[in-house]
Amino acid sequence: MTKALFITHTAAPSGAELATLRLAVALRDTGADDSRRRGIVVAVVCAQDGPIVDRMREAGVETIVLRNTFDSRAMTVHSRSLRRLIVGFFGLVKIGWSAGATARATRATVLVAESTKALIIGAVAARRARIPLVWQVHDRVSAEYFGGLLSSLIRGLGWVVSRGYIANSRSTMSTLFAWHRAALVAYPGVEPSSRDDHVRQRRPSETVVVAVGRLTPWKGQDVLLRALAETTVRPERVYLVGGTLFDEEAFRVRLERLAHELELPVIFTGHVDNPDAYMRRADILVHCSVIAEPFGQVVVEGMNAGCAVIASGPGGPTEIVESGINGLLVDGGDQKQLTTALNTLIGDRELRRRLSAAGRRRAAHFGIAASARDIASFLDTVTATPKRKRTAHA
Repeated sequence: MTKALFITHTAAPSGAELATLRLAVALRDTGADDSRRRGIVVAVVCAQDGPIVDRMREAGVETIVLRNTFDSRAMTVHSRSLRRLIVGFFGLVKIGWSAGATARATRATVLVAESTKALIIGAVAARRARIPLVWQVHDRVSAEYFGGLLSSLIRGLGWVVSRGYIANSRSTMSTLFAWHRAALVAYPGVEPSSRDDHVRQRRPSETVVVAVGRLTPWKGQDVLLRALAETTVRPERVYLVGGTLFDEEAFRVRLERLAHELELPVIFTGHVDNPDAYMRRADILVHCSVIAEPFGQVVVEGMNAGCAVIASGPGGPTEIVESGINGLLVDGGDQKQLTTALNTLIGDRELRRRLSAAGRRRAAHFGIAASARDIASFLDTVTATPKRKRTAHA
């Protein structure tokens, strides 16, 4: 039987951690369904305590918090302090040693690292526990995210320490060095909605627009506000749903000032556990990242909720949206294109209805159960292969 121990470096409720929560629950259910044939047991080890730990446990997922105290900001991509990077790196190594002991104590058969920092933890843990490590990659390992040198180092580290990769899109997989490594593209799934309580598409002057995501410059909420200011008909209300992490509060202040200067009817909700409620009351969901999004699960969530969707490419959203069929695609960071797309949807109520219906059908292709089954089979394969190799050499 496979026991997968997922490693997270943070307990903040950000996109990757929420995707891990959904996957852990789905894998557990998959294991229960398949117990007579294969079986999979799931647990999560976290380097710090926080909201995700609570939600994991509430969902019935075995979750272990390591005793080592870890500040997830100890190593950041944009840190200019070499000392801080070195201290952070060795802090992760220390946590990895503890995680290895946890893996042995829980009889884990495979480790799954859920971030770049978790990859460092997992590399040490896998060596101590003598079990394979899989890297589940939620970020594009590219220069635009990490810089040229660091992205190369991360790709190299992943190839050296990992037995295989699980990428959240083909776009993300294309940024990895996967030669002679097991590899799977598994989209972060959603629970397909059977609810039909989305508001009816409103008249242009009453339109409600929502954007869901952490308030951070690369998510492009400032571009959205400037695009909305140029629309022919302004929406009645705009929801910016999401909080700030990692010292990004200054960006929220900038956004609030910009919304005031542009006289836009913007409501800042802060972090909410269930943004679905806001998506169901909105006519249009806008995804407006200014650089290539690894996947863009909020795009699927918006479709699932019944919104007409505008999404930015390149990256994962281009694997979700067929422009003009189940949503509209624009180039990330292009304010004029975004204004044009908003004018198109705000002014055409019937088009919004068509895209909304088609979007819901498209979202059904991204069910979490199918992703969980694929990942369960993949982890089985990764854990089985090295056993056969060790036996052959014994």
